[in-house]
Amino acid sequence: MEENKNPEEQGLSSYWKKRKDKKEEENKKAKSWLREWVDAIVFAFIAAAILRAFLFGSYKIPTPSMEKTLMTGDLLIVSNVTYGPRTPMGLCVPFLQGWCVPGVQLPWTRLPGFRDVERNDIFVFNVPWEVKPVSQKTNYIKRAVAIPGDTISIQDKILYINGEKSVQHEGVQRHYVVRMAERVRLSNAKMESVGGELIGYTNNNTYVVNMTDDVAATVGSWAEVDTMFLNVTPEGSVDRNYVQSQGDFSRAFSNSDQLPEIVIPFEGQEIQINNDNWFIYKDIIERYEKNELRREGGTIFINGEETNSYTIKQNYYFAMGDNRDNSQDSRFWGFVPSDHVIGKASIVWFSTDNWVPRFERIFTMID
Repeated sequence: MEENKNPEEQGLSSYWKKRKDKKEEENKKAKSWLREWVDAIVFAFIAAAILRAFLFGSYKIPTPSMEKTLMTGDLLIVSNVTYGPRTPMGLCVPFLQGWCVPGVQLPWTRLPGFRDVERNDIFVFNVPWEVKPVSQKTNYIKRAVAIPGDTISIQDKILYINGEKSVQHEGVQRHYVVRMAERVRLSNAKMESVGGELIGYTNNNTYVVNMTDDVAATVGSWAEVDTMFLNVTPEGSVDRNYVQSQGDFSRAFSNSDQLPEIVIPFEGQEIQINNDNWFIYKDIIERYEKNELRREGGTIFINGEETNSYTIKQNYYFAMGDNRDNSQDSRFWGFVPSDHVIGKASIVWFSTDNWVPRFERIFTMID
C-alpha cells in the first residue's frame, strides 16, 4: 500500500508540475510563433514568385548596350502583363535564373495581355542563340526596331523601316569620325563634358567618338573641328568579327552597317528558301520551330522532304541596342521569336554608378 506523501513532498511535487506545465506552454507558444513566421515567409515567397511570373519582374542593366537611354546599373520594373505573361516552361527555382530541373519542359501558353510588342518598344526577352530551354536562356534588353511584317534595311549605319528612315530616339549613339584642325588635340575630358565618349585615335588628328546626334551637332559646331562623319564600314567590306558572331544570321551578310531589305517573319508567312537566304532563315526553321533542316548542293530538305518553301509558325522581331556600335543584337544573331519575349521595360526604379546612387534616374519612365 502506497504511503501518503507529507505536506512538504506534496508542495515540491506541485511546484515541479507547475514548472513543467509552464515550460510546455512556453514551448507551444515558441513553436506557434516559429510556425507563424515560417508560414508567413513561405506565403510571401509564393506570392512574390507569382507576381514575378505573371505581373512584373525586376531587371538590372549589366552592359552599356542601351546607353544613353538606359544606363549600366539601372534597375528596371518589367511588365509581364503588357504582352501577356508566359505560364512556366520548366520546374525552376523562383528568382534564380537558370536554376531548373534538367530535362523538364512543361507545356506552356501565353496568357492574354494588353497588346502585342509595338515598334520601338524597349523589351526584355530570352536571347535566342543560346542552346538551352527557352526560359533558361539569358535575359536581354533591346529596342524592338521592327515588328512582324515590317521591311528593314540598314544603309551606311542608317536604319530604314518600310522604306523610310527610322525614328531616331534621342538616346541612340553611334561612332563618328572627327577630324580636328592642324595641331589641335581632342581630349576625352572635353568629349565627356558634352556627353560623348572618345573611343580612339587614328592619325592626322582624327578621332573616333561615340555620341548621340544632338552631341554630334554640338561637336560639329566647334571651330576647331575640320570634318565629321559617321564611321561606316562600306558595303561589301567584310567584318570577320561580325560574320563569325553567334548564330547563323550574320553569315548572310558582310558587316552590320549594311543590310539589304528583309521582311521580318510573321506567323503564316510563306517564304521561299534558297542558297542566297539560307542563313537568314536557318535558325528559324531549325532551332526555333524545331524542324530537321539540311541541304545537299542546291536542294533543301525539311523533315526529310525536298522543298523550296516554308510557312512561318510564329511572329518575330528585330531588336537593336540604342548604343548601336556597342550592342550585340539582331544584326548579329537574327530575329527574336515571340515565344522568347518576356515583357516590356516600364520604369527605372533605382540606379547606381559604381554603388553611388543616381537619384535623378529613380522612378523615371522608360520610352
